[in-house]
Amino acid sequence: MGIAVGFLLASLTSAGLVTLTHTPSPMGFLNKLLKRPANERPFVVIPVGYPSRDAQVPDISKKPLEKIMVRL
Repeated sequence: MGIAVGFLLASLTSAGLVTLTHTPSPMGFLNKLLKRPANERPFVVIPVGYPSRDAQVPDISKKPLEKIMVRL
């Protein structure tokens, strides 16, 4: 399920949408709210929408390999 969610998030981002993953615990309230059978289990809630015109994404970069790798 996690891999499928990752692909969905990547696809939505590629389409110009923004997402937020939320995994409340416990999630049983969703079964009641959505009137789903007991054998189904919610995994993640993903709100999806368009970003505001003035939204800014921080410039995040990865650390260089030399700073995180330990050689023995």
